[in-house]
Amino acid sequence: MLACEVALHGVPVVVLERLPEIETHPKAEGITGRAIDILDRRGLMAGVDGPPSQPTAEQRTRIAMGERRPDSLQPKAFPGARHFATMFVLRPESPDLLVPQQLLERDLARRAADLGVEVRRGHTLTGFTQNGDGVRLDVDGPDGQYRLQADWLAGCDGGRSTVRKLAGIAFPGTDGITTGYRAFAEIDDPDFHLPGWFRKDNGLLVYEEGPPRFITLEFIGPPASRDAPITLTEFQEALRRLSGTDVTVTKVHKINRFTDNERQAETYRQGRVLLVGDAAHVQSQWSGPGLRLGLGDALNLGWKLAAVARGQCHEDLLDTYTSERHPVGAQTLEVQRASIALMRPGPHVDALRRLFTHLLLDVDTNRRLTAVVDDLHIRYDMDDPSLTGPLVGLYCPDLRLKAANGDAKGALNGGADGTVRLAELQRTGRPLLLDLGADPRLRALAEPWSDRVDVVTAECAEAPADALLIRPDGFVAWSTPADEASLPRALTRWFGHPARVT
Repeated sequence: MLACEVALHGVPVVVLERLPEIETHPKAEGITGRAIDILDRRGLMAGVDGPPSQPTAEQRTRIAMGERRPDSLQPKAFPGARHFATMFVLRPESPDLLVPQQLLERDLARRAADLGVEVRRGHTLTGFTQNGDGVRLDVDGPDGQYRLQADWLAGCDGGRSTVRKLAGIAFPGTDGITTGYRAFAEIDDPDFHLPGWFRKDNGLLVYEEGPPRFITLEFIGPPASRDAPITLTEFQEALRRLSGTDVTVTKVHKINRFTDNERQAETYRQGRVLLVGDAAHVQSQWSGPGLRLGLGDALNLGWKLAAVARGQCHEDLLDTYTSERHPVGAQTLEVQRASIALMRPGPHVDALRRLFTHLLLDVDTNRRLTAVVDDLHIRYDMDDPSLTGPLVGLYCPDLRLKAANGDAKGALNGGADGTVRLAELQRTGRPLLLDLGADPRLRALAEPWSDRVDVVTAECAEAPADALLIRPDGFVAWSTPADEASLPRALTRWFGHPARVT
């Protein structure tokens, strides 16, 4: 995703991928929250039309009061509903999309190829040195070792990141207290246990039919070795302990082992080296934060790195990557620790879960929790007191726009209803100044940045302001009613000095 974002701006990118092909073991199984918006704004999500029907207030009450025990609730039981620590949570904003990570990886690989990204599979970074002009990489490839000179190095190489370790960036956090397995497997007795999500006296058991999928979680400390092969017997014993049966696993198709360690790099940038995704933060898997955070990192960094590489912006712009994304990662780690704590066995946690479930009956409380869990709450500090406002720093909603007088470039060729979604205008990855008040003065102020910022005049029934300056990652960098004189400062702050002055 990061390579695509950088290449979108015409900057050449090489990806060194140690794996010869995409992994097939179970990974993320869906796309949630802000990740859906991110992919949609790059044209990677077709058919996202809005949330399905929600559970009724009566259904929510029956669940919370125990007519269906929250601890045995299947998160997929109600369209638009998910879980937090296996407890019911209303999803008021958008549906989850059940897209396996492997399919997303293939789509991104095709997009990277279309954008001219060079992907070298089976090539492993073994070392690097920084100098004033770039980074020299030592690489072990299929045909032997070689060196590669780059202007910048982005480590997207996972929780045990070689880039992070070689850069000497500290990775503090908490060790795992659980051992879990995620598996697609066959068993001798499909009726050995009711299907669903069940919190047990000794952990968590998830069983889904057709094809059988299992998740087990035990509070027995982290695995002795994350890299050791997983035997059928090892998984079978965990399944027996949690189900209280003598079920026999006859075949394992796919399986992986996981724990809940929560760690975060102290900084996401050291000189010309940057960390993205799990290389910058690792967290437990509940509610799917890893993929969502990684995509958010890539979208935040990509346009900034491209602007610096092209010489349009000073490299200080890259410091805003850490200042904006590090707090997001830190809060996610806190949420994940809370989720694990709420899944622990014991009567004290039982009482806390009952109280928590009652609180979730309140729609506003539900929305706030869902926003935090799904990264819908993010507000970046735009680092200029004069640019503060009710919308600045927030993610701009997917406005529906209609062509207006002054749209000289004809950017708005509406569909059947004559409207275009903001997401469609952001497919290019360029900044966007939305003039929703037909103000020629704004267009004149932005004209010196026309080589890098698109200006669109439009009508919008739900316009939150008369004008919005939207960064490539979808966040508002400036909006009215701020003083018009502050618009050039915002343009310079985020997109560099103008190529020409009128």
